[in-house]
Amino acid sequence: MNRLVVVAALAMIVPAFSAVPSFAQDDAALKKDLTAVIALHGLPCGQVVAVKVQAENDYAASCQDGNRYHVYMNAAGRVIVEK
Repeated sequence: MNRLVVVAALAMIVPAFSAVPSFAQDDAALKKDLTAVIALHGLPCGQVVAVKVQAENDYAASCQDGNRYHVYMNAAGRVIVEK
């Protein structure tokens, strides 16, 4: 993946991981950030419509098109998106 795209993705998701977990389910900015990260990983989504905080820096995202993704930051600091 282009290094600039990876840097842009991290710049958008790091603030999302700094969000207060108790408010994350209703946070429109977090949904928008997760939508962008999923798209940058080349996965179909459309738009994230629901987010469940599983742990710090660990989210379950449900998309408008029915896809569900696990978005988290690994020990090396990389953002990982798994179906």
